[in-house]
Amino acid sequence: MTQGTVNYKIGNEKLIKVLEGASIHLRGLLSKQGRPDGALRIAVIGGGCSGLQYKMDLVDGPRDRDILVPSNEVQVVIDPKSALFVSGSELDYSDDLQQGGFKVTNPNAVVTCSCGESFSA
Repeated sequence: MTQGTVNYKIGNEKLIKVLEGASIHLRGLLSKQGRPDGALRIAVIGGGCSGLQYKMDLVDGPRDRDILVPSNEVQVVIDPKSALFVSGSELDYSDDLQQGGFKVTNPNAVVTCSCGESFSA
């Protein structure tokens, strides 16, 4: 099975910046999955207590129309619609037992909920 060329754009850290903690954790996850050249897909979807929420998945690479952002030795892929909502964000990682995991700090979020996983723009 041959796969055609994937048509994607290269973005920069003005779209999303991966902080050191998130980079270390993400590289570890990708390595465990046997895809060290993989990426983290961040999507903004409807839902959550504030109207929009983040969805994150580990993927092999970008799909058509995606934006690929290399940052801090890892790659993040974002679809164009989600990119409108996350522009200028930072991705960090916390080991906190209650609210640990990947966290997006988004300057476009007008309202955020206490769980930190949903927002309104």
